[in-house]
Amino acid sequence: MKYNFNNIEAKWQKYWAENGTFKADNSSDKPKYYVLDMFPYPSGAGLHVGHPLGYIASDIYARYKRHKGFNVLHPMGYDSFGLPAEQYAIQTGQHPSITTRTNINRYREQLDKIGFSFDWSREVRTSSPEYYKWTQWIFTELFDSWYNLQTDKAEKIEGLISKFKTSGTAEVSAVCDEDANSFTAEQWNSFTEQEQEKILLQYRLTYLAETEVNWCAALGTVLANDEIVNGVSERGGHPVVRKKMMQWSMRISAYADRLLQGLDRIDWPEPLKEIQRNWIGKSVGAQVRFNVLSDQTKDDDYIEVFTTRPDTIFGVSFMTLAPEHPLVDKITTAAQKQAVHDYVKATAKRSERERMADVKNISGVFTGAYAEHPFTKKPVPIWIGDYVLAGYGTGAVMAVPCGDSRDYDFAKHFGLEIPNIFEGVDISEQAYSSKDNCKIANSDFLNGLDYKQGTTKVIAALEELNQGYGKVNFRLRDAVFSRQRYWGEPFPVYYVNELPKMIDKQHLPIELPEVEKYLPTETGEPPLGNANSWAWDTERNEVVGNDKIDNQSVFPLELNTMPGWAGSSWYFNRYMDPINANEFASEDSLNYWQDVDLYIGGSEHATGHLLYARFWQKFLFDRGRLAVDEFAKKLINQGMILGTSAFVYRLEGENTFVSKNLISDKSVTPIHVDVSFVNTSEELDLEAFKNWRPEFKDAQFILEDGKYVVGREVEKMSKSKYNVVNPDDICENYGADTLRMYEMFLGPLEQAKPWNTAGITGVHGFLKKLWKLYFDDNGIQVTDQDPSAESLKTLHKTIRKVEEDIENFSFNTSVSTFMICVNELSAQKCNSKSILEPLAILISPYAPHIAEELWAGLGYNNSISTAEFPVFNQEHLVESTKTYPISFNGKMRFTLDLPMDLSKEEIEKIVMDHEKTKTQLEGRIPKKVIVVPGKIVNIVG
Repeated sequence: MKYNFNNIEAKWQKYWAENGTFKADNSSDKPKYYVLDMFPYPSGAGLHVGHPLGYIASDIYARYKRHKGFNVLHPMGYDSFGLPAEQYAIQTGQHPSITTRTNINRYREQLDKIGFSFDWSREVRTSSPEYYKWTQWIFTELFDSWYNLQTDKAEKIEGLISKFKTSGTAEVSAVCDEDANSFTAEQWNSFTEQEQEKILLQYRLTYLAETEVNWCAALGTVLANDEIVNGVSERGGHPVVRKKMMQWSMRISAYADRLLQGLDRIDWPEPLKEIQRNWIGKSVGAQVRFNVLSDQTKDDDYIEVFTTRPDTIFGVSFMTLAPEHPLVDKITTAAQKQAVHDYVKATAKRSERERMADVKNISGVFTGAYAEHPFTKKPVPIWIGDYVLAGYGTGAVMAVPCGDSRDYDFAKHFGLEIPNIFEGVDISEQAYSSKDNCKIANSDFLNGLDYKQGTTKVIAALEELNQGYGKVNFRLRDAVFSRQRYWGEPFPVYYVNELPKMIDKQHLPIELPEVEKYLPTETGEPPLGNANSWAWDTERNEVVGNDKIDNQSVFPLELNTMPGWAGSSWYFNRYMDPINANEFASEDSLNYWQDVDLYIGGSEHATGHLLYARFWQKFLFDRGRLAVDEFAKKLINQGMILGTSAFVYRLEGENTFVSKNLISDKSVTPIHVDVSFVNTSEELDLEAFKNWRPEFKDAQFILEDGKYVVGREVEKMSKSKYNVVNPDDICENYGADTLRMYEMFLGPLEQAKPWNTAGITGVHGFLKKLWKLYFDDNGIQVTDQDPSAESLKTLHKTIRKVEEDIENFSFNTSVSTFMICVNELSAQKCNSKSILEPLAILISPYAPHIAEELWAGLGYNNSISTAEFPVFNQEHLVESTKTYPISFNGKMRFTLDLPMDLSKEEIEKIVMDHEKTKTQLEGRIPKKVIVVPGKIVNIVG
């Protein structure tokens, strides 16, 4: 009976779908286990073999946990809002929902072919109104909340209003805008409703504010830092500039310390946790005020800086502001106006990430203005420089060139003063080093004090002068939450007198309107500005035509949409109860599943999705909606499967291509070529290449031995590098089980490893050998005969190793163990059901289709996924016999298998009575017989 993998896999995939085999139960008596993959954005290119790596690993673990008696939740869905579908809509006019639906269908088809044990009844799509209804609801909950520092959690805004009514700001300790003013209860009660709403916006956890953003005019939208590469948009390579816009923001900074502390309670990779720690950036120091000395400013204008080294304040020789700092325009003198204007304009073209990374190119401009040193009262020149960021700290630094490398480089470049305040330290460029442990010497105020003593004294003096105070600072900034796009979650917001109002939960979702164009309007409004019906009727509680706006009962709706990370910040909770129309998830389902036990995904999401998801989780926990404040107990970052790219080499200025080994000193340009044109001998199919693109139709080739040999290089698998391998082809030619096992066999889960299609045949051959243990040409050959001790030993050492490997996520070594096991059982000619039945269960998480077929062949009618995982028995690994080398005068002549429990005397008697011993001795009587039980027998003659 032949191993027909195509028929077997189609059969069992159909069976799983029809029987709901992997459907999870929200009220099971079994212990729960929640296994989750970071859900994909469904691109038009579909999956390549690199994409399923993490899915296969999570699927192995989910299947294993079912065998171990757990109620397993293993869902899948789609992060289906996003810029690619919108860009395609702009180019073709096709609605993004059509593109997205087509792409999702393609992904689903590919995922099903690989045989994942997903509970598809729980599928979510972030672009579905039934889903984003609850994303909109979470937004309104954030809007209706403030962060109470006294209780250290988010609370309903009504509590804050109550405090304002009775005691103003006197008893309020909150995270709020830095420019929020104090007021009494009497003042609050005398404010108009509009004035009160403006004040509350300074406290709400989501709020409107003018913010520095990355603006991409070509895409017509704001971009996040991780959507920008080398100063241009990751998608399309378009220019990006910094500009101020009125934007919705999320007050994630309120959770900075809790996000930091929470990292100690979750089992996530340490490198990823360190990335988040650095991004949150907790530092302890002082907020220092420098008054501005300029005719352009008011008496109360000042520059605030945060410093972790207030003890170095006497080393300040200049100040540097971010080019975007609001004071720059006010303080710049007439003589410096043009130079400053040109510099600010040039800086706007560089992203924050690019500016942070660029430590070599020093640039800046003097404003012409000065600040007053809070202690010496000396004038301090004020410069602007792009190494200072408006979104970090206060957007200004007190420059201490003898204590900070970037300040030192800036001062050196522009010839500014570099006073040395450290005792016995050479601050020359060559000897520059950290000064953290040095004492201040050149200050009467701090002479001889160490860092801690100096810091304490300076902060006390600043507070006495009302020029500063001690402060804990975080690098984490509030997250911009607006995007000028069409294909995203609409905000449930309308505007009355230019102030935002939330649409009540009972009227959600507010669905995306139809528009004729997906580009911004001619007047620069976001794409939703093209909608004809995008106004809110507060009496009928529905979206109506724009022509009905009267600002009495019908008001304009928000034109921005939410960013891509909105829907992905809570989707793991929706999987717990995905079809609930009344709640984002029921209390019972949330209490049962609680959190994700195993989350697998890429480390590139460390400061995006993973940080925002933790923020939303903590917020919903504060508001009593969730049972736990961290959403994932354990996280594994899977490595990348790399592609082996192929290159042809074109002579400079010609349409002639040189075979790899003939290049020598020729000037050539390497060009990526589709790997499907190359055979296993690295030879290029010339006709396929010439027909690939019009410019190659008349190409000439310089061959070696009549062949064109390509170059090879291992790099990221990408459609743009033409090195993508389609999993559909692997499944068709070798089977999904082969693909699953091969991806695991490539190497440790967390490491990057190159794909090599040629190596897949070995794994496929193994599965055919496994099949032959159970079936011959006449059908099933498994019997009920008792297993041999050898077979029991092979089975149980395999059980032990595979269980250890799965628990340690060492899936690659499990595959090797299976190969050894099958080789040994084949050599033993094992056909015992008591060996082959548990073996089928063991291999089921890795190769589920063949395992199901073997299980059915063994006579079972139910799915193998319901079978209990085999139990390891140490007794079968205990040796009952020992193979003794029998030596004569130190030379081994033959071996004997003897029971382990024999005495020395019994061993000697058996050996001496053996025919081979008598032959060796030829009638001689030995002088001595040496017996070491369990090791050797040596006969000395």
